[in-house]
Amino acid sequence: MGQVKLKPRLSNLQIINMSVGFFGIQFGFALQNGNASRILQTFGADVEHLSLFWLAAPITGMIVQPIIGHYSDKTWNRLGRRRPYFLVGAILTALALILMPNSALMASLLPPIIIGAGMLMIMDASINVAMEPFRALVADKLPDEQRSFGFSVQTFLIGAGAIAGSWLPYILSEYFGLGKVAPAGQVPANVIYSFYFGAAILLGTILYTIFTTKEYSPEEMADYYEHTQEVEESNGLKDILKDFSKMPPTMRQLGLVQFFSWFALFSMWVFTTPAIAQHIYKVAPGDTSSIKFADAGNWVGVLFGIYNGVSAIYALILPAIAKATSKKVAHAISLTAGGIGLLSIYFISDPHYLIYSMIGIGLAWGSILAMPYAILSGSIPAKKMGVYMGIFNFFITMPQIVNGFFGGLIVKHLYHDQAIYAIVLAGIFMVLGAISVMYIQTKKES
Repeated sequence: MGQVKLKPRLSNLQIINMSVGFFGIQFGFALQNGNASRILQTFGADVEHLSLFWLAAPITGMIVQPIIGHYSDKTWNRLGRRRPYFLVGAILTALALILMPNSALMASLLPPIIIGAGMLMIMDASINVAMEPFRALVADKLPDEQRSFGFSVQTFLIGAGAIAGSWLPYILSEYFGLGKVAPAGQVPANVIYSFYFGAAILLGTILYTIFTTKEYSPEEMADYYEHTQEVEESNGLKDILKDFSKMPPTMRQLGLVQFFSWFALFSMWVFTTPAIAQHIYKVAPGDTSSIKFADAGNWVGVLFGIYNGVSAIYALILPAIAKATSKKVAHAISLTAGGIGLLSIYFISDPHYLIYSMIGIGLAWGSILAMPYAILSGSIPAKKMGVYMGIFNFFITMPQIVNGFFGGLIVKHLYHDQAIYAIVLAGIFMVLGAISVMYIQTKKES
């Protein structure tokens, strides 16, 4: 058996190049997060049903990511190991971005609400196809001492892409004169053209990463990891279930943290627009065509851009905070800030003060996108990096599925259609996530 070589350190530009595609993915993801509820309400969805429509996203993610992770671990062709999945995911996501806001044009086939929900499902499945291999690519290419920085660069680009995607509808309406209101049942022009831009930017940035980033060949990987060149018989789902049963203890403990964090995030994405429209702009339930509803929807996009901007900046200093304290402490502090930010929304009456709430949420989001992966990556076998990153997605999708089934019922029957209380519950769950972080045992501590 030959001696295992150390991976070469990559330049900052090389690390940025391999993650530029994440900018485009998050541009599209931000458009989805900021506008999907608004679009679905325009097509006739009630507030209490929004979480059910959003179920398409985590369910497809839960199914797709482990499968993509498993097969990307075993894929080697002319494009590489992870890059084929980037390309296919980008093309499908771009098509869904173009079609979703135009669902009313296909009303002769099915009701627009069904087509819109279907496009949401296709979009999220495609984003998952592209996103999961990006996580694994960082682990493939970077030596251990550069991984925290690599994940932080990803988080910075995630934030930058999300700012652009979140703010675009507001910019197109307020500065370029595209209409922000439309007849009942139709999506405003500023939202439609934002989705077109999103499709182009997502596809372009993914292609940039594909053309500027070279993956290691199987022979090179064999030099960096023991047994990498061993040919294993692939049993598909059976292998995934076997890996799931043998997941590292750190991953299991992170599961509880992820449950609280992602339950809170799902509530925020689904219910922020109706919550702010009702609670702060005083929009009547069911009103989706007034200027006040349009202003609330556009302002939510701006706010989502702000928290993503905060997360992008925070991602750059998060490794230093983790080094000065620990990864667990840094994550706990960040989640606490997010919980306070969510809870504060209830007490605000001027929409401009919501910017301060977004600062806390941005700290939590920046940490959620980086710290769990940094905590986890040292506990995962190198040759199983892709599949375990995919399996880890279960702990992201499951709380969203639980919320999707019960969140709308809680809003309707317990909160009497007052979506603001879903945001309050999200704040409480974020704080519970911060508490549970401190009970994780990392590999070193074990």
